[in-house]
Amino acid sequence: MRLKLSDFASIAEIIGAFAVVVSLLYVGVQVSDSASAVRSASANDANVALQNWYLQVGSSQQTSELFYKALTSEEALSNEEEFQFHGVFLGFQNSYLLAEEGTIDAKLHASLTKAILGVKDTGGMRRYWRQRRSYLHSDFAEYVDELLLLETNPSMDIYRRSDAE
Repeated sequence: MRLKLSDFASIAEIIGAFAVVVSLLYVGVQVSDSASAVRSASANDANVALQNWYLQVGSSQQTSELFYKALTSEEALSNEEEFQFHGVFLGFQNSYLLAEEGTIDAKLHASLTKAILGVKDTGGMRRYWRQRRSYLHSDFAEYVDELLLLETNPSMDIYRRSDAE
């Protein structure tokens, strides 16, 4: 039996369709691997940023005192101090937005949420939120508003001011 040119064309078409399906499967695997790598890099970046922040606060008495004052006192801070403290919430906001789009793990986001819950009842947090809420992404601001309404354990002991202060 001799094949006609149209038969060869049909066979080539079938092979071509199969090759397209295999290529699409391969691209799908590559995209999945790429998305996983992006999530890992984002989680690492968020962890490194938090680690660097803790190192900076722990390594500088001035920064430690500012952070403590900012969280515990309802008294107004200087403009410079408010500006420095605002950076903390920009980091929380960034993690929230990355979690919302699925770029970082929900467990990492949950640990950062616990940090907000730990300070939500401090005088400084109340002051900060009154002054700076509108400067943050509206979705993040609404999220924090919901956190502030939650009944939780009292703020961490470290942020409670003693009567002697």
